[in-house]
Amino acid sequence: MNGLDRLLAALAALAGGLGVAASAAAAHTSGGDTLKTAAQFLLFHAPAILVLTGFAAVGLTRRALTRLAAAALLVGLLLFSGDLAMRALAGQALFPMAAPIGGTVLMAGWLLAVIAVLVPAPR
Repeated sequence: MNGLDRLLAALAALAGGLGVAASAAAAHTSGGDTLKTAAQFLLFHAPAILVLTGFAAVGLTRRALTRLAAAALLVGLLLFSGDLAMRALAGQALFPMAAPIGGTVLMAGWLLAVIAVLVPAPR
């Protein structure tokens, strides 16, 4: 596993941990529904990013494309979940349109993952 794969995997694990923390916070704060949504997105995407990183590391898929898909999912999570968490905890947006941009980047990441899995890896 190279340095980029390790970084992507570490950030995915961090997303999972943040998802657990956000879930706990959602149970104890006002705006809990918004924070719960942020937590769910973090928890749903963290394992997918770990799997993509593993696929890239062992050569099951085209490495560059798979890493790009994982990176897009991470950026999308940062924007989407980050915006929702900021709204719930600080009462303000991360920046205008952060959540919709993040959601679009997440969808693009999933599309890249589809392509990465369908396009055969070089042998």
